[in-house]
Amino acid sequence: MRERIQHWQVIAFGLICFDIIAISFSYFLGLWLRFDFSFGSIPQEYLLRYARFLPIYLVICIVFFWFMRMYRAMWRFTGFRELLRYALASLIASGVHILLITLIFGRMPISYYLVGTVIQLILVVGVRFTYRFYIEVCKKQGPDIEIPESRVMVIGAGDAGRTVIKDLLRSSKVKIHPVCVIDDNPNKWGRFIEGVPIVGGREEIPRRAEEYSVDQIYFCIPGITAQEKKKILDICKETGCELKSLPGIYQLANDEVLISDLKPVQIEDLLGRDPITVDLEEIFEQLTGKTILVTGGGGSIGSELCRQIAAHQPKRLIIFDIYENTTYEIERELREQYPKLRLDVLIGSVRDSRRVNQIFETYRPDIVYHAAAHKHVPMMEFSPNEAIKNNVIGTYKTAYAALKYGTKRFVLISTDKAVNPTNIMGASKRLCEMVIQSIDTVSKVGRPELLPFLHAHQENGELDALYEGEMEAMDPDDLKIESTKDRKGTGTQFVAVRFGNVLGSNGSVIPIFQKQIEEGGPLTVTDPEITRYFMTIPEAVSLVLQAGTYAWGGEIFVLDMGEPIKIDTLARNLIQLSGYKPDEDIEIVYTGLRPGEKLYEEKLMAEEGLRQTQNKLIYIGKPIPFEVTDFLKQLEELAKASYENSDHIVEMVEEIVTTYHPEQGTVKDESEV
Repeated sequence: MRERIQHWQVIAFGLICFDIIAISFSYFLGLWLRFDFSFGSIPQEYLLRYARFLPIYLVICIVFFWFMRMYRAMWRFTGFRELLRYALASLIASGVHILLITLIFGRMPISYYLVGTVIQLILVVGVRFTYRFYIEVCKKQGPDIEIPESRVMVIGAGDAGRTVIKDLLRSSKVKIHPVCVIDDNPNKWGRFIEGVPIVGGREEIPRRAEEYSVDQIYFCIPGITAQEKKKILDICKETGCELKSLPGIYQLANDEVLISDLKPVQIEDLLGRDPITVDLEEIFEQLTGKTILVTGGGGSIGSELCRQIAAHQPKRLIIFDIYENTTYEIERELREQYPKLRLDVLIGSVRDSRRVNQIFETYRPDIVYHAAAHKHVPMMEFSPNEAIKNNVIGTYKTAYAALKYGTKRFVLISTDKAVNPTNIMGASKRLCEMVIQSIDTVSKVGRPELLPFLHAHQENGELDALYEGEMEAMDPDDLKIESTKDRKGTGTQFVAVRFGNVLGSNGSVIPIFQKQIEEGGPLTVTDPEITRYFMTIPEAVSLVLQAGTYAWGGEIFVLDMGEPIKIDTLARNLIQLSGYKPDEDIEIVYTGLRPGEKLYEEKLMAEEGLRQTQNKLIYIGKPIPFEVTDFLKQLEELAKASYENSDHIVEMVEEIVTTYHPEQGTVKDESEV
């Protein structure tokens, strides 16, 4: 089939024709100028040398220009780099001209060399910037487009700020005018970038925003620390202007800073700490070529785990979740983005031990990330037995199966609400931590037969057991390890990763606030003093993956999340970032603490100490000691009571978790609801 000629090929042919004419004219003009524009005065020997060498030189130029990509550029985007490359190509070609014509045909007048070189440079380079000139200057004189004007203050007079200003000025599709620039470097004050004045440092932001009637503020300092960014944004949000920010410094490396890169400032920009960084090489070595199971893989944390795992070339990724809608979404996303990924998506409950065992027996995962859990604090207060069944018993059954089928590493997703819990959800997650610490102890002594059978389902009158045969009588001495040489271990390492509230996750406060702002308010805050630790979903997942590389077994990993922040402060910041004024444009209403909520969350229990890992933001907490044999017996009773929907489940949990102190009003009897 005959290929259709592309538009750029037509342009390239036209440029070749122009270059032939321009090059021929340039050196003839040098010869003609030398003899006072009198053709008859030009000596025949000069004309003959010129005529004989010209075809050779034209071939050299066209071939050389082609390899220098001078016929394939997108002219509307040509910039200073292209200008330098084209000028250099023209000068090199002229140098070749001077050398070859002199050596082969003889010396020419000096004016021939100089004028020919200059005129060729002007014509060859100039024609290539004619269209760009038209875009930059002439097109701006066209009819105005009816788009509302916006006046912009740019924060940062560096490369990113300069590039954004240039992009704004050359855009013909929008009427966004940069009116002033802010930079903390006094050496830049009073100077101009593309005609836009640099009017002072950060302290000038409020005054200059009013003076220049600024509508939007563009934050264009990609390499700044989180603490400094927060300080500047705290000043910016007082102006009531809409804020946008460059997402990162990587665009500068590729010269890709455009207006489209600017995003609305996110609330996490105001948390005042640097994002967590991880050792990607360690994570890559851990995940590559492994069979990995993610329970709760359709949730906020689980789905992000699946994304990051899929990017590290696992042998196989298994997603296990009970909710098919979000699970289907992450499956479709991963299959589109990673078509070669061996992906299995399974529906089921971690409470169903037969289903769990079937999955472990079939796939034999090397690593398990256990993210499946009920996490909603007030809802679990009204359904405490469900919190125990799903969180505690589900964790036990999944961890037990991991031990039975030779999984190398089991990572539990825990929460800071497990620290001195005041609600059943937090207490259940503390029980989960105790479960994996107990099973890790059993794993280290190589005695899995000591673990009890926790029944949940019965078929044909037989208990649903994880191990066949009778469980041995348990003695505390069976779990003692006097020295490292006594470790007979099964090889499975069990760890927990504890972190705070996740920005943007299902049920988190930020999406709720954003929706309330869209609806015009009010924003509902439970208490003006309530505080929480926050991190982003990618940060939380990075911590989980990094913790897996540090695991020996039995640890509780904790992220240094910086200082806690008031929810009321978050709400007010988000209102201001949206261009409104709190309590004036959008009201904040205090609704009172919900069942099970407490004002302050803690990262570690008072009895726990901290030991820093290689990552300065990841710590290992020294766990509270407890008698494993007693705990496992209590766990049997708790499991039985939860499946009988006991009215006294909260009291039972309170007896096992000594740090659990339910708030007044906590629902203890589901029959009363």
